[in-house]
Amino acid sequence: MTDTQKYEAAQIKVLEGLEPVRKRPGMYIGSTDSKGLHHLAKEILDNGVDEALAGHGERIQLFRTDITETEMKLGQTKREDAQVLTVVDNGRGIPTDMHPSGVSAMEVVMTKLHAGGKFEDQAYKASGGLHGVGSSAVNALSLLTQVVVVRGEKYYYQAHNKGIPKAKVKVIKESDVLELFPTQAKDFVKYQTGTLVSFIPDETIFSTTEFSHKTLINIVKDRAYLMAGLYFELIDDIEKVRKHFYFEGGIKSLVQHINMNRKPLHQVFYSAGEWKDPDSPKQIAMEIALQYNDSYNERLESYVNVIKTPDGGTHLQGFKNALSRVLRDYANEHKLLKDKEAFVSDDLKEGLTAVVFIKMSANDLQFESQTKTKLNNSEAQTAVYQVFKDAFTTFLEENPKVGKTIIEKIMLSARARMAARAAKNAVIRKGALETSTLPGKLADCQSRIAADCEIYIVEGDSAGGSAKQGRDRKFQAIFPLRGKILNTERARLDKIVAFEELKNLVIALGCGINETYNEEKLRYHRIILMNDADVDGEHITTLGLTFFFRHMREIIEKGYLYVAVPPLYKITSGKVEEYVYSDGEKDTLVNKIKGSNENAKIGIQRYKGLGEMNPEQLWETTMNPEHRMLKKITIDDFDKADTAFDTLMGNDVPPRKKFIQTRAKLAELDI
Repeated sequence: MTDTQKYEAAQIKVLEGLEPVRKRPGMYIGSTDSKGLHHLAKEILDNGVDEALAGHGERIQLFRTDITETEMKLGQTKREDAQVLTVVDNGRGIPTDMHPSGVSAMEVVMTKLHAGGKFEDQAYKASGGLHGVGSSAVNALSLLTQVVVVRGEKYYYQAHNKGIPKAKVKVIKESDVLELFPTQAKDFVKYQTGTLVSFIPDETIFSTTEFSHKTLINIVKDRAYLMAGLYFELIDDIEKVRKHFYFEGGIKSLVQHINMNRKPLHQVFYSAGEWKDPDSPKQIAMEIALQYNDSYNERLESYVNVIKTPDGGTHLQGFKNALSRVLRDYANEHKLLKDKEAFVSDDLKEGLTAVVFIKMSANDLQFESQTKTKLNNSEAQTAVYQVFKDAFTTFLEENPKVGKTIIEKIMLSARARMAARAAKNAVIRKGALETSTLPGKLADCQSRIAADCEIYIVEGDSAGGSAKQGRDRKFQAIFPLRGKILNTERARLDKIVAFEELKNLVIALGCGINETYNEEKLRYHRIILMNDADVDGEHITTLGLTFFFRHMREIIEKGYLYVAVPPLYKITSGKVEEYVYSDGEKDTLVNKIKGSNENAKIGIQRYKGLGEMNPEQLWETTMNPEHRMLKKITIDDFDKADTAFDTLMGNDVPPRKKFIQTRAKLAELDI
């Protein structure tokens, strides 16, 4: 029998209802890790936001609570540590009348893919939901989903288990609502219209079902900045925290927040406008805010209908094109450039903070994927270009000092770029094209397969010497640094590539830097910062992290950057030698030895530096993959990471002083 004959109709599987979501959750929410888990929160929260975008509702609450006995019973789970997330809004409420399909519209929204009011512009001019997939996808991936809608002085209720209704939609009393949701429904029962959605993620789907308090704060705050005048509240009963978010200034406030620890060069530019397609009914509303500051870093945030688009898209491209055109025309018209001076688009980035927020019909939205990281609508580029270009041109004409200040900032960047070109080209040539000219100080490994190779970046000749002798030459390379590297938070690229240690490091890695970065030419997939376990060592590690975060962030985002954890103590007793990595481990081990032999002689050696270890000890404790401890560097929250580097490594002393003073009591003194 041939393969063709074996392939019959019986082998064609049809997934009914919400089964496709449970079968392939990643297709609908991106992943089943912590990121996917928090995507559920965004979907339900954005239903309330969509109501506000449509002009209905002005208050949204997000609750995180421990599971109750009632919820355990309804969700058919014995997990007492399960967490419940609940979103309450005072919008119009999900429709509860009968749908043509024969069941309540409320049930249709929660159980049918691609069902909702976001396909027709009459219900929602703009929305952030997954085109009718959001609520039903959350329902499918939850052990228990409970929905209460208040309309016409009646409370409509339905519970679902893994996307399947436990019973038909029914009317319940206010007392029943408060009994089911004693914490979450206190304000809800006061509303004339509104929706309450409560869900418990399915632990068989997600690798973790523990919501992060910090991540929930960021999700809520993000939307509060975009929705000027909309009141948000996060009530975390697990952390015992209640936070309120309300920003009258909207994205203008967001730009000011981003530049909080930087020195602004002018007042925030803000514009709100609307574009209409002359050849169709399509229209796009937008808000844009920008401000240059004295830093060397760019920060662009873009959103579509409150959906953050981290990979940008056509709307962001329209903004960049218009910014370049307006500033170039302004500089030429006002003769702000010297003879033969010019700037390119990259020169506009330095110190630029901007937020681009567009609102358009959900029916017209085109994203690269279901998880919406990049906008593809071509009309969005045209719309943003035209509206922003006109508004920003007028702003500069009305504020000539601002225009001159921005052009001066850009030309400083352009001159630095010209000064850096020769040095940077040398780095690119040596790193990418002439692998035989790797830095002499690099002790390279034998393997040429990047996925198998790792490089230790070590401070000091002593530690570097021990590392070179103790390593496994097959896959471990050693790059010793001489002293502390340049603080790249305070330096332009021309100074960075001119700094010998950093230039040699970039050449050793082989992948280029900033816009010349090319992952395919990266020579190592584990880049390990290995420094002494003391204050100086921590500072050197921080300088290294600053460099990678600001200029080779792709390495962190791909999971290639690590920090080695050397031991703090060597404990000896008789013939036994053990290494411990903290004071707590030391005390536990000493007590254990004394417990078995109170007269035992115990030797405690405190390592002050890697150079105190011989090659064998360094290998066994810090470099041997079977025994070593490595901290993988990730960026869970870009905003907070950006602020932390800016505060701790930037030019302004007051923010750094305040940061240290407010955390002084948390510090441990190492004597």
